Amino acid sequence: MKKNLIITVLALISFGFVNAQDSSTKRADKLFDRFEFVKAAEKYLELVEEGNETDYIIRKLADSYYNVYASKEAEKWYAKIIKNKDPEVIYRYSQMLKANGKYKESNKWMSSFSEMRPYDSRAIAFKNTPNYIDKIIGRGEKFNIQNIDINSEYSDFGSIIKDKKIYFTSSRNTDRKSYGWNDEPFLDIYSSTINEKGSFLEPNLLEELNSKFHEGILSFSADGNTIYFTRESFYEKEFEKSEENKNKYGQSYIYKATKLKDKFNIIESLDINDPSFSNKNPMVSPDGKHLYFSSNRPGGFGMYDIYRASINDDGTLSNVENLGQNVNSEGQEGFPFLSNDNVLYFSSDGHLGIGGLDVFYSRYIDGKWSNVRNVGIPVNSGADDFAFIIDEENENGFVSSNRPGGVGKDDIYALKKIKPICDILLESTVVDSKTNIPIEKALTSISDGTGVIENTKESNTDGLVAYILECGDEFNLVATKEGYETKSVAVKLTENDPPMLTIILDPIEELIVETKVELNNIYFDFDKFNITSKAAFELDKLVAVMNKYPEMKITVESHTDSRGSSSYNKGLSERRAKATVQYVISKGINEDRLKAIGMGEEVSLFDCSKGCNEEQHAQNRRSEFIIE
Repeated sequence: MKKNLIITVLALISFGFVNAQDSSTKRADKLFDRFEFVKAAEKYLELVEEGNETDYIIRKLADSYYNVYASKEAEKWYAKIIKNKDPEVIYRYSQMLKANGKYKESNKWMSSFSEMRPYDSRAIAFKNTPNYIDKIIGRGEKFNIQNIDINSEYSDFGSIIKDKKIYFTSSRNTDRKSYGWNDEPFLDIYSSTINEKGSFLEPNLLEELNSKFHEGILSFSADGNTIYFTRESFYEKEFEKSEENKNKYGQSYIYKATKLKDKFNIIESLDINDPSFSNKNPMVSPDGKHLYFSSNRPGGFGMYDIYRASINDDGTLSNVENLGQNVNSEGQEGFPFLSNDNVLYFSSDGHLGIGGLDVFYSRYIDGKWSNVRNVGIPVNSGADDFAFIIDEENENGFVSSNRPGGVGKDDIYALKKIKPICDILLESTVVDSKTNIPIEKALTSISDGTGVIENTKESNTDGLVAYILECGDEFNLVATKEGYETKSVAVKLTENDPPMLTIILDPIEELIVETKVELNNIYFDFDKFNITSKAAFELDKLVAVMNKYPEMKITVESHTDSRGSSSYNKGLSERRAKATVQYVISKGINEDRLKAIGMGEEVSLFDCSKGCNEEQHAQNRRSEFIIE
């Protein structure tokens, strides 16, 4: 099944059903297949009220509400089939709960989804930061936001400013026929002049761009002489016809309109368009060299991904490239906008957000896009928030949203930045402790206690690595290289004086002292024998040594403090020694190369017969690594 032009709502892909359709659902199914979700929901609801409450019908009903973002209704009906344990149903149910402010319950079902789809990027992100909602909201508001006076009772969205005019997409043209998706007129492009007081004058149709089909989301070339915009492929008489139901399914195409005598009347379809997939949401980079857009073309990571193409001198496009998995997810990404300071803003329902579509941003560094950040409240809400733009010079911008309290189904909101979106460029150099020479291809990662939050990066020929991180948080930068011990450096990022760190790695030989491998002490909690995260970090160094010297054998001697009886301490130390050995074995070291001995309290660093403080007791609870 191919999609029609979709601009307002992105979550369109339906999924498999437990029960098959039958003759009773024929009318409703036809409406659903034509993307007439409002009317489809009415028909499915009629069937339910007649007592025909199959899982198939309920799921179709829930999907119909989901596709028009009727979150309360979608939540209600997904809840009735959650027992079927379909991962995508559970994901959608979680999203609707979140949209309705039920964050705790939403997280519960996201946990279930993560267990079912452990390798899904949405699941991985959630498991790494399960408290992400509190974290997003806790950062506070960085923008003032208000509804603008050109909004109508219909859908208005996707604004851009050019030459003291605002251009936007709207379904207010009641002369157009209604679109079955949401029972609103087809979309057109409008413009409104901004007067000296900053008010918007009565909007006018941009006649030269509009047709009887959908148009929307436009962007100007750097010189202002070309407009890129979205239009249905039906305009080109390009569509696919379903053999099953005879419906015609078109695509979203990107067109460009070139100015001739003050009118954009030379219109042509871009050569990247194809009847088998959609391209939409075009945006020209500030330097005019690239076109960013959203597409569901083959080879992407999810339903819709963000792509970039080079704009050649003759106006053609080349080098179409996917922005990669840091930006794109298994969900849907769209509405890209590149600011003057090269920050990419876009909307997604696949990254961790507080609503349906949230606005995120990423920066380009070292040839890659950084991990995305959520723009936060009040730009993002429990609803769909999209088509974000901002002028970084005057700190004004716009975002579109279907949040409660608006004038129409989608409204345009004006933004004013009141706090910086605080990012820090963290640069670090990895060097050899003996030679002070930079270490090339050292592996580094960033952790905030919930797991790795930035992809592993290799240091360059100068030993340099760089990360874009949010200020205000504490991080650990970990560096490792074969032949060297692993090093972790804690850093707290502030807006002032971004740090330049030097990470000094010691050659592994420095860990071997006479008959021992000397690590920082492997401490255990009182009366515990489990391996802590700090202990694991040190034991990874032992693993590195044993990998470098494959003939080396190690005896692990574990000690306790003097509290408790001697027999109990003996048993506890044996359990600690065995736990230590098991950890090393789990990292690939053959068990024949390791021996565990529990020393109990026999050999203490501190004599506690007359009393010890807690630190001294802790140092007595240690492990030592003897080379055989």
